[in-house]
Amino acid sequence: MRKPHPLTSRKCGPLTGSARVPGDKSLSHRSLILGSLVIGETIISGLLESADVLDTAAAMQALGAHITRGDDGLWRVYGVGVGGLREPDSVLDLGNSGTSARLLLGLLASHPITAVLTGDASLRRRPMKRVMTPLRDMGATFMARGDGLLPLAVRGSADPLCIEYRLPVPSAQVKSAILLAALNTPGATTVIEPVPTRDHTENMLRHLGVQVDVEPLEEEGQSVTVTGFQKLQPSSIDIAADPSSAAFAAAAAALVEG
Repeated sequence: MRKPHPLTSRKCGPLTGSARVPGDKSLSHRSLILGSLVIGETIISGLLESADVLDTAAAMQALGAHITRGDDGLWRVYGVGVGGLREPDSVLDLGNSGTSARLLLGLLASHPITAVLTGDASLRRRPMKRVMTPLRDMGATFMARGDGLLPLAVRGSADPLCIEYRLPVPSAQVKSAILLAALNTPGATTVIEPVPTRDHTENMLRHLGVQVDVEPLEEEGQSVTVTGFQKLQPSSIDIAADPSSAAFAAAAAALVEG
């Protein structure tokens, strides 16, 4: 057996040049999902073209959206509108993306279609029960392994119910799943957060013309409310770069003089 070659470090001068930092992954997932609920074209710049995000794009295409990438690096999503998702012909394989799985469960929960979700070995070990519990209250049904493990089947409700749900544990993904289900649910659905979590979904919904009401609570935390059947407006989305990706270049630059 050959011995591995040792890693060698040599002194170098200052780093020069510029680079486009990859886009934020959470925003990339949401831009594809919400763009698919627009009637018309959504143009996305800065999309993170990682395996997780591409799995989301493939899933949304299987649900009826038309998604393309141009030679200019721009992604274009031609959506089907709220309530317009079609039943997929095959299993939705979400690879290693827990964000995709949890958000899509919310999206599917209020559409009267059946879908089966799976992923790689790592994703199949991650529980989905925290998302399934409020979505069951809204009328969705699930068949899953063990304590809510993939692969699982979801049957969305033909008559979804609006709910008020207090998050037992702060989670932007659970909150987002409920808000996505709320888009195709009559009435106002409210998520109560004991501690505010990331508001990517709320901000992107507002950007696409959806009214999202956020109110502070007297005791602690806040409530987030979305009323169903609002139309998402076509728009352009410029995804912010991810600071954690920029950290690699920043750390490298900090190691050398100049």
